[in-house]
Amino acid sequence: MSSKVRQEGASSDVEMGEPTSHQPEAEDTSMMDQDDEENEEAEDEYEEEEEPQRVKLLPGSTATAASFQFLDEGHTLGNALRYVIMKNPDVEFCAYAIPHPSEAKMNVRIQTFEGTTAIEALEKGLKDLQDLCDVVTEKWVAESEAFKASA
Repeated sequence: MSSKVRQEGASSDVEMGEPTSHQPEAEDTSMMDQDDEENEEAEDEYEEEEEPQRVKLLPGSTATAASFQFLDEGHTLGNALRYVIMKNPDVEFCAYAIPHPSEAKMNVRIQTFEGTTAIEALEKGLKDLQDLCDVVTEKWVAESEAFKASA
C-alpha cells in the first residue's frame, strides 16, 4: 500500500513506499509448550493489583498545619486516629470530620508545634494505632484461647 504526501513547496506528489518497522516479527504463540503456559499462569497469580491512593494532602497545607483526606473511611478510623495523634506531645491540634454522610470520605486536620511536621505526626499516629490494634488482638486471642481451654 502506498500513499501520496504533498511536500510543502513542491509542485508534485511524492510516492511513499510501505512503512517499515524495527519491531521484531510477532511469534506464533499457538505453539507454546506447556511449561511456558504454566509459567505465565504462575506470574499472573503473583501480580497484585495496584491499590489506588487512599490518602491525599489537601491544598492549603503547610509543614506544621495540614489537612488530609482519607477515601473509604469513616468515624471508626477517624475517632481512633484522632485520639492516638492527640497523645503525641508534638501535636497542638487534631480533629477529623466527615464532610457529608453520603460520601465515603474523612478529613483529618493536624497542627503541630515547631520541630515536627504534620505528615510525621500522621505517620506516627498511624503506626501507633496499628501497634495498639496488634496488642488488643494478641490479648483477645490469648483470652479467647484461655476461655475455650477452661470450658
